[in-house]
Amino acid sequence: MRALIFGLVTTLLAQAQIPGIPAVPGLSSEPKNPDASTYALLSEVKSIAPGQKFSVALALTHQEGWHSYYKNPGGIEDSPSITWKLPAGFQAGEMQWPTPHVADPAFQMDEANPEKAYTYSNSDGFFITEITAPADLKVGSTVTIIAVAKWQICKESCVNEKAVISLELPVAAAAEIDPTHQDAFTKGRADQPKASDLTFEIHKSSGSLQLLISGAQAMTNTHFISDHKMIMPSANMNARAEGDVFLIDLKTRKELFSGETIQPSENLSGILTFSDSSGKRSVRVPSTAIVKAPAPPLAFAKFLPVLLGMFFGGLILNLMPCVFPVIGIKILGFVQQAGQDKKKIILHGVLFTLGVLVSFWILSGILFAARQAAGGEEFGWGYQLQNKWVVLGLMMLMFIMALNLFGVFEIGTSATSVGGNLQNKQGLSGSFFSGFLATMVATPCSGPFLGAAIGAAIVLPPVQFFTAFTVMALGLSVPYLLMSIFPKLVDYLPRPGAWMETFKQGMSFLLFATTGYLLWIYAGIIDLDHALKPILGLSIVALACWIYGRWTGYAKPKKTRLIASVLALALLVFGIFFSGHIKQGVTWETWSEERVEELLEEDTPVFVDFTAKWCALCQVNKGNAYSDEVVQLMKERGIVALKADKTKADPKIEAALDELGRTAIPVNVLYVPGKDLIITPEVLTSDYLLKLFRENTEESKVEK
Repeated sequence: MRALIFGLVTTLLAQAQIPGIPAVPGLSSEPKNPDASTYALLSEVKSIAPGQKFSVALALTHQEGWHSYYKNPGGIEDSPSITWKLPAGFQAGEMQWPTPHVADPAFQMDEANPEKAYTYSNSDGFFITEITAPADLKVGSTVTIIAVAKWQICKESCVNEKAVISLELPVAAAAEIDPTHQDAFTKGRADQPKASDLTFEIHKSSGSLQLLISGAQAMTNTHFISDHKMIMPSANMNARAEGDVFLIDLKTRKELFSGETIQPSENLSGILTFSDSSGKRSVRVPSTAIVKAPAPPLAFAKFLPVLLGMFFGGLILNLMPCVFPVIGIKILGFVQQAGQDKKKIILHGVLFTLGVLVSFWILSGILFAARQAAGGEEFGWGYQLQNKWVVLGLMMLMFIMALNLFGVFEIGTSATSVGGNLQNKQGLSGSFFSGFLATMVATPCSGPFLGAAIGAAIVLPPVQFFTAFTVMALGLSVPYLLMSIFPKLVDYLPRPGAWMETFKQGMSFLLFATTGYLLWIYAGIIDLDHALKPILGLSIVALACWIYGRWTGYAKPKKTRLIASVLALALLVFGIFFSGHIKQGVTWETWSEERVEELLEEDTPVFVDFTAKWCALCQVNKGNAYSDEVVQLMKERGIVALKADKTKADPKIEAALDELGRTAIPVNVLYVPGKDLIITPEVLTSDYLLKLFRENTEESKVEK
């Protein structure tokens, strides 16, 4: 449904509209569309003076039922914007926004949680900008100020409008007010939110935001119009009194219903509308930092369910696919110890538990430090898997262990607690490592079972925070601790035998599956377009392990073992480095003929890559051609990169290639406004692209 509505909206927004009549004397003409808004660029002064500020305004008048939008429209609509073309030395300030209407949106996405839109109707769209003239401006001259304005009007549908408007103003020794427009500017400033003696704080707790308002005697009909889209324009923003403070709950969102991602902000500003004894008021909320609200400790009656949830969740994790391979390895070690020194078995179980505890303390310590440093940003258990190096390291470790269990090579089981004599020092280290590893691979599985408990624990004060995660660690390790403390439980395990080799190889497939899961996470971090590198890197690592297992046995000559060891180590290091060496490079937009035409109309050069994931040469070009220097040059020249991906069949891409006279890919094309298109050679290099862009494009004219 969301995609259907968005498709309808975007289709409506794509309708081009010729601007309406100017609403200033002497500039009127019949509008080509009766629904179009009228516009004008007004000056508050008849003449300007050197070094002084003066105000101009974009004045919009809407036809009945139509409206435009505030700088945060509330939804996906476009707000008015102005690109100024000013004489040398002139400086334009920020656009000043009148207080918008809090209205119902054209499309209500969630009837259970209705939202609002922030609009201007009739002649309320009066957007003032203050411009400063240079001090060396020559008296008696005339200056021309040009505004390239864009805005959107909506009713049942939406229409994009734009206009290029100019003003000619004489330069005098002193500025002279224009009485014709004085009332309009007086009203325009009156419609803007006022500065206030109220004080504002924004607190964050458990992912929720609250606006705290101090200094008000009474407050009803409240609404906070945020300048940032991360605040959902909820229909319910009623303030409630808590002592001397009024409090408004703010709902946040991470994306619009169009799918556009909203970047979070550490500060919020906006407009607060409310009613008090003096009537309706509109005040400016200055940029205010979001601060973490202090977390009160939970009473024991409420803390106990959190502890129980963490303990039983940790216990359940032993059965999860992420953990079971490691647990299976550990059980195999217990089986091999059956009938041996019981004290050693207890020591191994204690060290396994200690490994789990230490790893939990390290990870929860990092989580707590990050939470504190971010001042209340949202974090979750398993967030360490957002770090590509952590994921890469775990992925390689799982893969190497899987190859070891499958029998590709043997590295001595003491290092991984698989088989061998666990009664020596290395075996004890292996037990500790198994506990540590169990925690690392457990975290991505914990969400479905520990979500509620972890969500409660994340915001607890320090002592309760670390207590909760310690209890979770005990839940994960308690079966092995019990098996060690009560050695007779080991007697119920199967006796060692030939079945253990089959079991060992079978466990390798769970590790291969875990490797695949981590590869999926890694591809999400580095972008799917770069996933080929870690896939090839895993193949190189597998080759290294095979060489090690094939030619380093004691039956081989010493020279052969040495060469094989060195080669295997070199391939192992290269495979890991190759997998992790990801350059983000060029930012690609999705290609379409319409997008190319739109960019060319805006005098923007376009570079199109006709590519596919199954095209090997395309991947070689991406790795070799787009150096940091090329990427920087494309930014400087304002070149927009579009990707025409024909991994899946696409008739539009095939038609575009036919027009270019090409059938095979890769095909790369440079479009420069006013010039013939250039089709590059199939093989690209960094030097070629640098020369191509330097010779055929100019420095970007986009205003910074």
